[in-house]
Amino acid sequence: MSSLSRELVFLILQFLDEEKFKETVHKLEQESGFFFNMKYFEDEVHNGNWDEVEKYLSGFTKVDDNRYSMKIFFEIRKQKYLEALDKHDRSKAVEILVKDLKVFASFNEELFKEITQLLTLENFRENEQLSKYGDTKSARAIMLVELKKLIEANPLFRDKLQFPNLKNSRLRTLINQSLNWQHQLCKNPRPNPDIKTLFVDHSCGQPNGARAPSPSPASNPLLGGAVPKPGGFPPLGAHVPFQPTPAPVPTPLAGWMSNPPTATHPAVSGGPIGLGGPPIPAGLKHPRTPPTNPSVDFPSGDSEHPSKRTRPMGNDEVNLPVNVLPVSFPGHAHSQAFNATDDLPKTVARTLNQGSSPMSMDFHPIQQNLLLVGTNVGDIGLWEVGSRERLVQRNFKVWDLSACTIPLQAGLVKEPGVSVNRVIWSPDGSLFGVAYSRHLVQIYSYHGNDDVRQHLEIDAHVGGVNDLAFSHPNKQLSVITCGDDKLIKVWDAQNGAKQYTFEGHEAPVYSVCPHYKENIQFIFSTALDGKIKAWLYDNLGSRVDYDAPGRWCTTMAYSADGTRLFSCGTSKDGESHIVEWNESEGAVKRTYQGFRKRSLGVVQFDTTKNRFLAAGDDFSVKFWDMDNTQLLTNSDADGGLPASPRIRFNKDGTLLAVSANENGIKILANPEGLRMLRNYENLAFDASRASEAAKPTVNPMSSAVASSAGLTDRVGPVVGLSAMNGDVKPRITEETNDKSKIWKLSEINEPSQCRSLKLPENLRVTKISRLIYTNSGAAILALASNAIHLLWKWQRSDRNSSGKATATVSPQLWQPSSGILMTNDAADTNPDEAVSCFALSKNDSYVMSASGGKISLFNMMTFKTMTTFMPPPPAATFLAFHPQDNNIIAIGMDDSTIQIYNVRVDEVKSKLKGHSKRITGLAFSNVLNVLVSSGADAQICVWSSDGWEKQKSRFLQLPPGRPPTAQSETRVQFHQDQIHFLVVHETQLAIYEATKLECVKQWAPRESAAPISHATFSCDSQLQFKRALSGDRCTSTRAKSVCAGSIRWFSSCF
Repeated sequence: MSSLSRELVFLILQFLDEEKFKETVHKLEQESGFFFNMKYFEDEVHNGNWDEVEKYLSGFTKVDDNRYSMKIFFEIRKQKYLEALDKHDRSKAVEILVKDLKVFASFNEELFKEITQLLTLENFRENEQLSKYGDTKSARAIMLVELKKLIEANPLFRDKLQFPNLKNSRLRTLINQSLNWQHQLCKNPRPNPDIKTLFVDHSCGQPNGARAPSPSPASNPLLGGAVPKPGGFPPLGAHVPFQPTPAPVPTPLAGWMSNPPTATHPAVSGGPIGLGGPPIPAGLKHPRTPPTNPSVDFPSGDSEHPSKRTRPMGNDEVNLPVNVLPVSFPGHAHSQAFNATDDLPKTVARTLNQGSSPMSMDFHPIQQNLLLVGTNVGDIGLWEVGSRERLVQRNFKVWDLSACTIPLQAGLVKEPGVSVNRVIWSPDGSLFGVAYSRHLVQIYSYHGNDDVRQHLEIDAHVGGVNDLAFSHPNKQLSVITCGDDKLIKVWDAQNGAKQYTFEGHEAPVYSVCPHYKENIQFIFSTALDGKIKAWLYDNLGSRVDYDAPGRWCTTMAYSADGTRLFSCGTSKDGESHIVEWNESEGAVKRTYQGFRKRSLGVVQFDTTKNRFLAAGDDFSVKFWDMDNTQLLTNSDADGGLPASPRIRFNKDGTLLAVSANENGIKILANPEGLRMLRNYENLAFDASRASEAAKPTVNPMSSAVASSAGLTDRVGPVVGLSAMNGDVKPRITEETNDKSKIWKLSEINEPSQCRSLKLPENLRVTKISRLIYTNSGAAILALASNAIHLLWKWQRSDRNSSGKATATVSPQLWQPSSGILMTNDAADTNPDEAVSCFALSKNDSYVMSASGGKISLFNMMTFKTMTTFMPPPPAATFLAFHPQDNNIIAIGMDDSTIQIYNVRVDEVKSKLKGHSKRITGLAFSNVLNVLVSSGADAQICVWSSDGWEKQKSRFLQLPPGRPPTAQSETRVQFHQDQIHFLVVHETQLAIYEATKLECVKQWAPRESAAPISHATFSCDSQLQFKRALSGDRCTSTRAKSVCAGSIRWFSSCF
């Protein structure tokens, strides 16, 4: 939960207390876990209301959280037990002993025996340790002193024992201020407005319309626009329910959380409890936009006039994102002129034979031609589908039988047969997991090509392990499993330590679906009784208890951008369902039609491109458009499919793996996928020719770090070998570093290995200062030295069906019909000295830019200037959008500071100081929640994006004899894995690991070589493109040339 949402809970607590809703106050305190009311707790203890005491405590801690919590619960239950004995109520004492105190026997068996023996005494004071026990009242008082000490020492109660210092009726005051503000925005404000409801925004009616009698000036807070004193808002009755206005934007799980089940199931923590944020259901109320969500908090294109907005970024509601549809330039959207099914992989491109029946498949998140397969006899295989080569084949084997539980050992002896239920890659592709039908999960590490190594073996569940997933709670990679034992477990992916066990399902758990919104990580789970539950990584049990259509085998999945939730299930009677969920209400939004009346098996499904759904049914693959419930098309893959084939898209949706009869796998492809497969096939052929023709040589630049399924900052085009001129003869690498073996890269520096394209010239531009791909990969944006922006777009056509950037088709220089240009403020600046910088919002709707003057915000659809701010000095030298909040911008300045600026409220939130010269590079990691900065001082700093404190800093290791020039820049760019980043300096290229800020690879040009002027990762982070200042040759340079009057776009053969 965000800090503002947390503060809102405190305001509500204050309001409820002032309105004398005493029971509700304490219920909210307990459910939120934000404030522990010690006075209320003391009163309940003194009154002996033990059930209420434990219920109230349960909102903040559980018995097994830590030793302090255990001691607290023990003292309370012991006192309750002694009071029953003192009243000679033996049956009550026995009940307390069995139900409440027995849980402590596993921790101290001797103590439990001693407590039990008290039942045999006529008076428990005969026990020496209890001889000084007085009456009930004094005993409670003595115990309470001990309890207060334990609570104050318990880290779980830290910062929860003190209520914030608030002015009286603070919530009323804020509502009155909001009403005044709404009244000021009325087009026809009345002198005496009649406020009758808070459920909708206030708006004065038309002057000639009927209206109710106006209240007297003395009773109306809006008269004169003055803010009333606290508590002076008459329209709020003493017991009138109200809600904030405007109404919150529906957010994932918000409605699902509003009515949670009354019985929450406990979660048992398998590791030390941390001091994380408060574990409450409301934490899911305000999710932030996922990194790929095409929504942004900026105003619409027609809201740039100052009279229409009082803040630069429009919306006044804090933390309630306004969804703005992605910018659709002509030719970018799904045009009706093109058949939607053209994008679907329906052509059989490859047929593989696994040797046993495939049960689960998954494409590598980065090397999308690698297919992982698990079978019905426990085998796993790894295929390079382009070359049809099986790189790895492993039969099932227990790695360490002695470490397995006795039931598993006995079961394997009795029945050794094992099936694979699930295979899946980790987000960065460096690990993959295998879930088996018998107890086990095995995690392998992948080091490229056929190098697969054993990493972890976990005896995870009693019975089958039905599903497996990876997630990043607490910024560390974890493995999530579920099984026949009705449990969900979370494991550390590095050492296999159990972190959480979630209990609550009443049937075997069939699937898990981890996801996150804002900084809230959660897990959906489904069971064989059709129940859907949701869990946070805490100890408060499930947050959702709903029924899935079909009420049997159900799986859930989000669209690629994380904004839409789908589920697919089959009932015991064979009825199958694919539905989209309305997350704000926890209800089915739409049900897709087209299934066989009685499916012959459990239907599996997948999503791709934020646009299509697919499922295996009726001996075919069926496809739907996400926005249309009717079946779009289907494919039988040339026949030979089982009744309910298993399917899996690759990340880009260009390939689809489908299980086939006779142990087969068919790879279906769309036109782009066919080109990709041909490319890999040709590469394998050319590489074999090169290896025969020449002895392998060591290439210092062939190192690459572990890749990721995370989203890149820039999505570039996929260019096939069909765009090549001549043969490719890469130099084969012999690198001893295991990380560098992941990608078999070679240096590309011959003209025959690239295609170049001269972009249409513009006479108003003499020099290009900055160049960048749009996030969609369908356009290039440039900033010229004269502060003018240029946008080139690729159109969809017969030669370019995807509409993506390519060197085979020339793009068009695009302008809106108004003919205006996006031009930065350049007053009082010298173009030769000004530093140009810009950054694109995630959905390409807005660009933030500066050319030595003020920073400008432009609407990319209309080219209109939305706002300008921050006039120099100091001048902005680098800009970067926060990956989770487009309203937060990191601005590097020429005075060596970094300013964290909130555009919505027009305020600098933090000023970071650590560099000694101007800032030349900024890059966010949405995995590590850090900001990496670089400067002209050749220093790299890592800052936490939570509190903006500096974590680490390091100066570059400059090669001897190569001192940097006065104008040298240091640039940084994160790799796809969001953990490693590229450092570009005129003396070197280097790869750093962000958590430790260690250099894992460095390359420096020869002393006689020209300094490096620029370098960048390719769109998939598998290549590095660099350019030298000499200008005579670029090594795989892509769209980074600085030319007079023209730009040349380069496409590598990869």
